[in-house]
Amino acid sequence: MNIIAWVVLGLLAGAIAKAIYPGTQGGGILATMILGIIGAFIGGSLYTFFSTGALVLTAPGLSIPGVIVAVLGAMVAIFLWGLITRSSNV
Repeated sequence: MNIIAWVVLGLLAGAIAKAIYPGTQGGGILATMILGIIGAFIGGSLYTFFSTGALVLTAPGLSIPGVIVAVLGAMVAIFLWGLITRSSNV
């Protein structure tokens, strides 16, 4: 899959994941796109791992199931980003 399709899939997955994910997330369109691309890789890699048993860094294709996998991966990426950037008020 070429880089343009990754950017489109990442933008779409990141926007959908931010709309679904509860709470407020910081960042603009660039952060959404980056988290979406990272999420597409997370989702695609986990899907490949669970379906074939091989751990390979892949991104899903630009299709309906690919978008669903990318959105789920982007939600994981948003969750992990929230854990990393959360400030403790101790």
